[in-house]
Amino acid sequence: MKPILYAAFVGAALFSVPALAQETPATLDGVRLVTAEQARDLGAKGAALVDTRTANEYAEKTVKGAIHVPYGEKSAKDAKFDKSQDKFDLSKLPADKSAPVIFFCNSGTCWKSYKASVVARDAGYKQVGWFRGGMPEWTSKGMPTQ
Repeated sequence: MKPILYAAFVGAALFSVPALAQETPATLDGVRLVTAEQARDLGAKGAALVDTRTANEYAEKTVKGAIHVPYGEKSAKDAKFDKSQDKFDLSKLPADKSAPVIFFCNSGTCWKSYKASVVARDAGYKQVGWFRGGMPEWTSKGMPTQ
């Protein structure tokens, strides 16, 4: 391949990478965006901290006191995702829909906690929190894990 064509090919490939790791929206209507400190404080007050990642990720390391309710994601990584394509067991969340729940996964490119927040909100949960920074933010701040 000629050097100019090769450079164009490599350049095109590099610029297409961000599309593979699409960021979640910065906000979510009807859901409170929380930081690591807010998630910690809400958890200390009784909010359910919900890890939506895979079983292996949860077993490796999670937020101290978190429960595991994996989000089975088949839908597009898009704000207008089709939740009917996904699996999320709402019965593992607190029965009281007025109880606070905080969802997290692996930060802004992980859509599982975003989608779980939407599903919980749409199912009638009144105090939904989305910890968008997830495990990377939690561990970078030295917060307790299990």
